[in-house]
Amino acid sequence: MDGKFNLPAEQYSHGLRQRVAIEVARSEFRETTAIIEKTTAAKIGKRQAEELAYHSASDFDDFYHQQQAQSKQLQDTGEIVVISPDVKDVVLRTSDLCSNTQKPPLASSKKLNKPLTKGEKDNAKRMATVASVYTINFFVRTHQKIVNPSDEDRKINRPRPIGKRVWASLAKEPKKLISEAFDEAIFREQNKHKRFCALVDGNKKQLSLLNKFAKKHNLNLTIVLDIIHVIEYLWKAAFVFYFQTSTQTEGWVSKRLQLILEGKLSSVAPGMCRSATLPKLTPQERKPVDTCARYLLNNAKYLKYDDYLKAGFPMATGVIEGACRHLIKDRMDITGARWTMRGAEAVLPLGSLYISGDWDEYWQFHLQQEHKPNHLALYSSGIPLSKKVLKANLFVLLPLHLFQYVSKFHCPSY
Repeated sequence: MDGKFNLPAEQYSHGLRQRVAIEVARSEFRETTAIIEKTTAAKIGKRQAEELAYHSASDFDDFYHQQQAQSKQLQDTGEIVVISPDVKDVVLRTSDLCSNTQKPPLASSKKLNKPLTKGEKDNAKRMATVASVYTINFFVRTHQKIVNPSDEDRKINRPRPIGKRVWASLAKEPKKLISEAFDEAIFREQNKHKRFCALVDGNKKQLSLLNKFAKKHNLNLTIVLDIIHVIEYLWKAAFVFYFQTSTQTEGWVSKRLQLILEGKLSSVAPGMCRSATLPKLTPQERKPVDTCARYLLNNAKYLKYDDYLKAGFPMATGVIEGACRHLIKDRMDITGARWTMRGAEAVLPLGSLYISGDWDEYWQFHLQQEHKPNHLALYSSGIPLSKKVLKANLFVLLPLHLFQYVSKFHCPSY
């Protein structure tokens, strides 16, 4: 009967564990215990909630591996398979930091023994790698519709991401997570007619890994640098020449953005550098201009926006930026919070399942995985192992019972 109802090994039911997993993905652990007690009348400690969350997320990798192994057909897919990685820092406890990070980098130059003064930071963060894979349809447009869109252009229904999957990890190296992203992307490309695209923000390590795995899998991968990051660099450079509230600032940015979208990048970077040289600005004053120019020139081969617009490729990293905000910023960047590696690696998969829309399917898979060691392993050919053990130890248990029975009559003090 226990096996039929798939009763868990611990005292907390699967229903309660599911409620804990749902709340932990959205709220901190103490708030989760309060919500559980208020809505179910079940009292559970903070440490127990952490353990239940860890067990609930234990089958995350196996769930997606099974989907890929079974080549499960996706109901709806787009024309482009998009891979988008990013990184976000998380505050960890000292014991869970890397060995190099644990060493106080400013120990020899600290001004005071206890508090950190201005310019000194406590190096207590570790970078979490976030990855997203989804499909989307082509959307051809012109540079004019981006720089100066009309009211009709704003009303156009743009393609939406399809079959989005998001996940993150602190323990896994970026190489491992991007490798998983390529496995998921290849799994999405089942009819052999899709285009592959990678959206990045210019991280050199990510660019190197994307090129490496594209070559390994023999994929024609188009790497697109996020247009929003380019615009942010242009605005910072514009503030060197104009006030932030000046209308000329907007015109300066729009003009150079249009040139970049037209494929005339080679004239933008040198032009802004000359504009900073003529008024004889100091190195500190012109620093945003030089930074912007260097960013554009170093990533020139990923800024072919004129080709991307004609081909209908996406050019913004909104999906991965939203994932970083929901998974890391909103949930883990709580004031005063310091995470353990184990706790973070439990919360991140649970939140990822909700963003990806795979929670219900995952939970059914998790219950099946729980049933195997808790119940199926106890039976062989339909006979409970407990009966076999009883039969094997019959010659040990029977004399003991006989001794107890005889002792009742021959030992008054029994």
